[in-house]
Amino acid sequence: MATVSRQRVGFRSWIGIIAAAALMAACGDDPGGSVDTSFVGDIGAAVAAVEAELGLGQEYFEVTAGSKLTNVFVAVDGATAAIPYVYADGELLPPAPALSGASGFTFGADAIDFDEAAILAEVAEELPSATIQTLSVEGGEGGSVRYVVAAQSAEGGVLDITVGPDGSVLAVDPV
Repeated sequence: MATVSRQRVGFRSWIGIIAAAALMAACGDDPGGSVDTSFVGDIGAAVAAVEAELGLGQEYFEVTAGSKLTNVFVAVDGATAAIPYVYADGELLPPAPALSGASGFTFGADAIDFDEAAILAEVAEELPSATIQTLSVEGGEGGSVRYVVAAQSAEGGVLDITVGPDGSVLAVDPV
C-alpha cells in the first residue's frame, strides 16, 4: 500500500505539469458542486488507443481521466520509466518525453473492470456539493488496480476517495 501512495504522489506531480490548465478549469466551473461522469468511458478508450498505437499487452502505472483529458502513464524499461500520453477529444496525442526513475505497481488493460454507471455514484451522493475532478486507475500488488476519485469541496479542500469497481467507498484521504 505504501508503494502505491508514493507512486501516486510522483505521478500527481506530472499530472499537474501536464494538465494543470485543464484541471484548474474543471475546478472552477461550478463552485456549488457537480457530477460530470462523461469522462469515465475515456479510461477504456484511452487505453485502447495506446494499445492500438504500441501493441496489445502494455503495462500501465496509472490512467487518470477528467472532464478535459485523460493521462495514461505507460510503464517501459522494466517499469523503471513511464511514457505519458494524453487522450483528448477522442484522440491520442503524441507522447511526452519518458519520465525516468518511475517505480511502483503496474497493471494491464485487462485489470480495468469497473461499472461505468456506478463508479462515481456513491461519491456524488455522499458529497453533493463537491466537484468530482478525476477518476484514476492505479497499479496495485500483483497486477491489480485500485480506483481513486479526486473530489473538491466548494470550500476548496480536495479528497482522494478510493472506491471499489461498483463505486462503494473504501477509503477517504485528504490531499
